[in-house]
Amino acid sequence: MNNSINLALVGASGVVGNKIISLLEKKKVNINNFFPLGHASVGKEISFNNKKYIIEDISSFDSTKASMIIFSAGSDVARKYAKDFVNMGSFVIDLSSEYRYEEDVPLIIPEINGYILNDVEGPLLIANPNCSVSQLLMAIEPIHRKYNVEILNVATYQAVSGTGKDAVAELNLQLHDKNAEPKVYPKKIAFNAIPQCDIFLDNDFTKEEMKVVWETKKILDPNIEVQATCVRVPVINGHSEAIFFRTNNPITKKEICDLLSVSSGITIIDNPSKLEYPTPLENADDTEDVFVGRIRTQIINNESWVSMWIVADNVYGKGAALNAVQILEQLIENNKLC
Repeated sequence: MNNSINLALVGASGVVGNKIISLLEKKKVNINNFFPLGHASVGKEISFNNKKYIIEDISSFDSTKASMIIFSAGSDVARKYAKDFVNMGSFVIDLSSEYRYEEDVPLIIPEINGYILNDVEGPLLIANPNCSVSQLLMAIEPIHRKYNVEILNVATYQAVSGTGKDAVAELNLQLHDKNAEPKVYPKKIAFNAIPQCDIFLDNDFTKEEMKVVWETKKILDPNIEVQATCVRVPVINGHSEAIFFRTNNPITKKEICDLLSVSSGITIIDNPSKLEYPTPLENADDTEDVFVGRIRTQIINNESWVSMWIVADNVYGKGAALNAVQILEQLIENNKLC
């Protein structure tokens, strides 16, 4: 890309912020001026493209210096600053859930609905989807487009990195000290599986589970019936999902593999005879692709059902950093940030 932009990154020293920086370097995104921003991390030194930067205080930052501002600092920070920065003339990509469900805020996975950004004019607030939703929809969108997914049931097995540095530290502590009490999670996470991600809502689903419902409908198709159970597991990085869905039209495993094998960002690992299938330990270490395996099809009461297993890096990959950088790249390629 030849276009050079001025970029600010809020939460530059965080887990996802670090991965965004790595991806910007890897993809050689042409950044003219870079402004790392934070609050508690103000004054900390970070490196980008072999140059040292000092994190500035977001509260005193002149947003007109940046044509694009990426927020990777949670809902509270996004709520306080994101829309003001847009009003001052900057494009904003927000990785929190704060604005995902507002009708006038596009919720973007470039491979699926990136076309929405092709005709935008002027500064815009863009939401990055939930980490579990991104990998889920990457895997089923090609199938839905041809065979029409009608009902979707999802069980997620989510790594502690999705909660942040403190959660990773808590798991490591509990693995070595059986008497360590939980602080980040409501129960001990080591050697355990906690069927609660985020808070419980009035319908007894957690907020994380409803995010899967809301975002699938907004991004892919409002007519899909979705139900989710989200579980936190003692895995450092990489979200896994077991999904079960019904298609309107009959489909075979070969047809699924043919579709996914030519879909951007998808890698199939599915050879049961050789015990080959994706796992977070093997396939979610600074990887970009969504990995799909354990593909099975059934006819049940004359209905066509599919079962699949999905693994992706929830921090570096489509769940967070990669998707945000891809949105940025698309805007640059379309000359929206000049």
